[in-house]
Amino acid sequence: MDNIIIGTRGSVLAIWQANFIKDKLKTQFNLDSKLEIIKTTGDKFLDAPLSKIGGKGLFTKEIEEKLLNNEITLAVHSLKDVPINIPSSLTLAAITKREDIRDCFLSNKFSSLESLPKGAKVGTTSLRRAMQLKYIRNDLETLNLRGNVQTRLQKLSNNEFDAIILAKAGVNRLGISNKDIKFITPFESYIIIPAMGQGSLGIECREDCEILDTLKKLNDNKSFIECSLEREFIKYLNGGCQVPIGVNAIYQNDNNINMTAIIGLPNGKKIIKDNVSGSLNDNLALKLFNKVNNNGAKQVLKEALEMVESF
Repeated sequence: MDNIIIGTRGSVLAIWQANFIKDKLKTQFNLDSKLEIIKTTGDKFLDAPLSKIGGKGLFTKEIEEKLLNNEITLAVHSLKDVPINIPSSLTLAAITKREDIRDCFLSNKFSSLESLPKGAKVGTTSLRRAMQLKYIRNDLETLNLRGNVQTRLQKLSNNEFDAIILAKAGVNRLGISNKDIKFITPFESYIIIPAMGQGSLGIECREDCEILDTLKKLNDNKSFIECSLEREFIKYLNGGCQVPIGVNAIYQNDNNINMTAIIGLPNGKKIIKDNVSGSLNDNLALKLFNKVNNNGAKQVLKEALEMVESF
């Protein structure tokens, strides 16, 4: 196929991700492609918290419109940004092998969350992260942190924050090290439960895409199983990318899968946390949903959304 165009957001990390897929298309299938940078709603409103912008698909809608109009061939997303429900004529052709799934503490002054002084300012874009941070340390001040990774790191270096929280996958992909930030400390995934799909890339295209079968070959089966379970759980909750839900599936084999989830208020004062284990045929996402729902998960989410305006 000629003129393969990869749609992507314009951040350094998004371009790294798109180039990663571009290189795979070339090295594995001898397919040439080029990138098209597309500005999304989430990129246009950098001063407001994502939770206040509203709507789903803040980082995907405009890219999907280009796909639907046949203006691009495929899109590369951070999978955690991809809404559960995508347009009917589009498909997730592949979910790539996960990078590190964990969230990461970064600071130039303090080595860990525990070492932060009372009332320390911690920057994060995520209600999910804020909820879990406040649950662990309710004295912390969690503040909105928008912008690309470089902007966030600059704000940390300018002492606007005592620490910031980023996805470890992005830190790794951009080669950020202790030469850049003195302390980089990942949270274990059972301490801060990640977002659905964290660490994977989602490759989206039209269902009639000429290279759909080729794109499917970029799928990683283990990551696909884990991320699909996480996305299914979120679908049962009718949640999205900007609500305080963490979920993590760990696949060992078809008979050994563990899923953990957390739902709570942004201030960390109320949380529901549970887990299930079983096999691939056990409908674990539904079982986990039933457990948290029986403990009032939907009511907690309703309260959480009402609190967003004050976050």
